[in-house]
Amino acid sequence: MGRYEAPNTLEAFVSSGLIDEVNRLINELSEAEVSKIDMEKVVLRAPILYPPKIICLGLNYRDHAEESGAEIPDEPIIFMKPRTSIIGHEEPIVKPRFVKKLDYEAELAVIIARKGKNIGVSEAADYILGYTAFNDVSARDIQFKDGQWTRGKSFDTFAPIGPCITTSDQIGDPMDLRIKTRVNGEVRQDSSTSNMIFNVYEIIYHLSRIMTLEPCDIIATGTPGGVAAFMKPKPIFLKAGDIVEIEIEGIGTLRNPVIEE
Repeated sequence: MGRYEAPNTLEAFVSSGLIDEVNRLINELSEAEVSKIDMEKVVLRAPILYPPKIICLGLNYRDHAEESGAEIPDEPIIFMKPRTSIIGHEEPIVKPRFVKKLDYEAELAVIIARKGKNIGVSEAADYILGYTAFNDVSARDIQFKDGQWTRGKSFDTFAPIGPCITTSDQIGDPMDLRIKTRVNGEVRQDSSTSNMIFNVYEIIYHLSRIMTLEPCDIIATGTPGGVAAFMKPKPIFLKAGDIVEIEIEGIGTLRNPVIEE
């Protein structure tokens, strides 16, 4: 078996082109040759720390558009988050003291595998490395005051991602995954990716008409209904001491505590 100098970040690994070779080697190993790791002894960091871009969609679930009283968009609504907002599994979401309306948004994130521009819907699957869970944490008081979304969604720690990346060949149909949010064990969001307005392949098509997609770009595909801002009879926003869990079928559970700045 050959010896390889392995890149030490996922971004470098994806760009190296070694993925197919590593998969081939894994498939050749017998069960006896595979070393197992006790996950209880592992600290999971964010699977991607330095993505070229974090591209997010707004109002991409029918139930979320309905609860917010918004019209169904005829093209994807997009915005960006800075990579300095990324944290991993079990790392704390830091609530700034002046933010009074802190909210969660469970999202399926698509991880791009290779560079592409003007990608057709039928070709989009070939550009997907895999999927992970993403929490588009939002300061609603700032977001609604500004009338646009960048400032209220760009604070440090406002992009939890993880706990891992499930590769596209393992996920099955990405448009039929159950997606949930729990806060302190209480279910707040419970939907399916089948409720997306634009599916993951259509999203890649639309985005790649605007910008070049690059290896390890993160595309957060929008959140379903059930966010705190539109709860009835009144919103219950996040506070210090809360535990937020984003669970996506086939990927796992992304868990983050909330602390005060």
